[in-house]
Amino acid sequence: MVRTVPGTRAVKTYRCPGCDHEIPPGVAHVVAWSAHGGEEDRRHWHRGCWDGRRTRTVTRRWS
Repeated sequence: MVRTVPGTRAVKTYRCPGCDHEIPPGVAHVVAWSAHGGEEDRRHWHRGCWDGRRTRTVTRRWS
């Protein structure tokens, strides 16, 4: 599932899993989650990171 969040509705700071940088309040971005996941599975991405996610190599290790 993917949803676009307009800047006017972005009220918290999130960390983008694509670049590991913060998405500050007021910045439009994308929220993605599994159709079978819960709220804790949502990830907030910069639009450019989301669009390029399939062509980038992963440099961050997930626990």
